[in-house]
Amino acid sequence: MRKLVIAISTLALAASAAFADPILDRQALMKERGKIAGGLSKVVKGEEPFDAAAVLTALQALQANEEKLDVDALFPAGSDTGDTTASPKIWGDMAGFKAANDKYLADIKAGIAAAPADVDALKTQFGTIASNCGTCHQTYRVKKG
Repeated sequence: MRKLVIAISTLALAASAAFADPILDRQALMKERGKIAGGLSKVVKGEEPFDAAAVLTALQALQANEEKLDVDALFPAGSDTGDTTASPKIWGDMAGFKAANDKYLADIKAGIAAAPADVDALKTQFGTIASNCGTCHQTYRVKKG
């Protein structure tokens, strides 16, 4: 009976994944990322007080967010059209896009390992992380409007 329940659960999960919309899924992931980064940005700008534990938690949340980004699943062939700001350059340079994501993740992990003890340390680490976002957006994102 247990094997049957596991099998049915696995099939249901696979079926829901098969019907998932990669554009909506990646947009949700990026919105989540933006909220986390926005919170860190407020600390860097002095709009929110520095709290080492909260900063570390936010950096860990960025890492978890990036680790959910399965490039192959969220950027399959054909998902470059529709309501998306993903640039066709992603599909033309998938290796470069993956490398950009790998660098972003490595920089987040470095920020976590360094565990910023004050706002000045966070400014340096967050600057590195945020520059990855800017570089990726300039290369692999189409501006709306």
